[in-house]
Amino acid sequence: MSTRYPFTAVVGMDDLRLALLLNAVSPAVGGVLVRGEKGTAKSTAVRALAELLPEVPVVAGCRFSCDPASPDPGCPDGPHDDAPGTVRPARMVELPVGASEDRLVGALDIEKALAEGVKAFEPGLLATAHRGILYVDEVNLLSDHLIDHLLDAAAMGASHVEREGVSVRHAARFLLVGTMNPEEGELRPQLLDRFGLTVEVAASRDPEQRVEVVRRRLAFEDDPAAFAARWAGEEAALRERIVTARALLPQVTLGDAVLLQIAATCAAFEVDGMRADIVMARTATALAAWAGRTEVTSEDVRQAALLALPHRRRRSPFDAPGLDEDKLDETLEQFKGDDEDPEPEPDGPGDGGPDGGGGGGVPPQSDGPEGPAPESAEVPESAPAPAPQGAGAGERAAVKAGEPFRTKVLSVPGLGEGAAGRRSRARTEHGRTTGSTRPRGALTKLHLAATVQAAAPHQRARGRSGPGLVVRRDDLRQATREGREGNLVLFAVDASGSMAARQRMSAVKGAVLSLLLDAYQRRDKVGLVTFRGRDAEVALPPTSSVDAAAARLEKLPTGGRTPLSAGLLKAHDVLRVERLRDPSRRPLLVVVTDGRATGGGADPVALAARAARLHAADGTASVVVDCETGPVRLGLAGNLARELGGTAVTLDELRADSIAGLVRDVQADNATRRAA
Repeated sequence: MSTRYPFTAVVGMDDLRLALLLNAVSPAVGGVLVRGEKGTAKSTAVRALAELLPEVPVVAGCRFSCDPASPDPGCPDGPHDDAPGTVRPARMVELPVGASEDRLVGALDIEKALAEGVKAFEPGLLATAHRGILYVDEVNLLSDHLIDHLLDAAAMGASHVEREGVSVRHAARFLLVGTMNPEEGELRPQLLDRFGLTVEVAASRDPEQRVEVVRRRLAFEDDPAAFAARWAGEEAALRERIVTARALLPQVTLGDAVLLQIAATCAAFEVDGMRADIVMARTATALAAWAGRTEVTSEDVRQAALLALPHRRRRSPFDAPGLDEDKLDETLEQFKGDDEDPEPEPDGPGDGGPDGGGGGGVPPQSDGPEGPAPESAEVPESAPAPAPQGAGAGERAAVKAGEPFRTKVLSVPGLGEGAAGRRSRARTEHGRTTGSTRPRGALTKLHLAATVQAAAPHQRARGRSGPGLVVRRDDLRQATREGREGNLVLFAVDASGSMAARQRMSAVKGAVLSLLLDAYQRRDKVGLVTFRGRDAEVALPPTSSVDAAAARLEKLPTGGRTPLSAGLLKAHDVLRVERLRDPSRRPLLVVVTDGRATGGGADPVALAARAARLHAADGTASVVVDCETGPVRLGLAGNLARELGGTAVTLDELRADSIAGLVRDVQADNATRRAA
């Protein structure tokens, strides 16, 4: 077994260590979501936590980790009335982003179930993680169908596996810990709310702390066992402190004044639902127990709010998580009870506050053992895009985007096989059943009627004598299903002088922002190409971070000529590369322009038409958002849409509540226009 990096050797990251330790003291807090840049030891700290958790009493031989004191009456390995008990170390189970549904929830042997009526069940990761830690690295990239199972298990404390009338249920209560890089996209709101606490981590900019990170990491890699031995005393002390805090936790009381502060804080920050209040109460209680107290103080409430509310106060996907600490302090002071005692000084060595430094005697610092990656000259995706050179003297400053609105559903024609999402039709593991086929590998979704139909003609030849159906491997049929996929939505935005009128550009940005919000909700990848002046640029390479696209859009200036051909050619290059990287993800090109072409050669209109026909030859689904306004319209955007082989919609028609209808399919609309 490999040696893990000691938790107490992690440099700095006090908030992360505190959040993890509070969940170790009180698993009811609900887990931790760790947000931060790559190379900041997020995974190292989480994996190290498992070594600190107390041993778990289990029923001997039970694959579902039943507690001998109160075994699950519905356990598939039960009943456990007089079963002997034993203890084992707490488990940390890692859920890979690309895991299958069967790997997560478990699998039934369908052949035995049909032929013998036996529930032959192989437990999945949810069963293994019961009464332990379920860790998901890059949780924001997890497939939607796996997220659905996580949500169900987190809500009910149990996992249900049902296949064609055969049902298995087992307990699944675990500490959910996820890490993510926000540049790669955000979490679904439902899963985001399931994490009790959230922390932001970043590499320290202090050279001395960075040196300490590198020194410890290199020492660990040279001799992991010796390095761990040097920290064994601190690890043992911290483990004992967790046990002590767990024992003290039932004795901690929440006074009415403290409960009022919690409720007032949640109301002041307008969080949805009541889960925030409950999580704050549990977190404040755990903080008091961690500090060795039996009463919760205002400082506990403040610390709980900083950990439990930032990810719940987001009002839209483009709002950065965070908390106004001045507002928090004002709310706590306003609802502070008159009879509250002064906050006692924390006891014990290494205590520097409610978290005791969070590190079992490790001095507070700010970096993890993995050490930060060296700074690069590359501009991060979340940074504003620099203004292109040579735009001319007519450049105007960026204007604020208009109010976003609900857009029509723009989809790619045909049937794809891309990543699960909510935009275009595709063959998926989930959705409505459309037929059956022979399984290529392991059977995952049984088509019962087709299986019975394949087995029925052979029953006499197979010597069937009883009521059971004699089923063989060749009889099994896999259900083919149709659902929805996510696409690559590439925006090509005209930022030339003809678009520069403030009111007009504000409306255009509002429309693109609305489409970005729609892409976020439909789990698309997005990219942004802009063109103005003499050339076009990739303002944002294709990414899952819709937030980054919105940030680039906000800083987009306007002015200069309209190199429409350059914008279309740049978009063509981006799509060509993406087809090589991810051939199963189908693209949707959204060109936002008034259709004018005034730059890029002697005949810019003809060049733009030739560039558009390149997209048509590739079969790229496209939509032109016509930004032309005024009583006299030239219809240039419509001409461009015909060259692209796509469709054109005006800004008004883009709204879902417009009189043009609620949904417009790209293919259907294109066919209608060609027929006309």
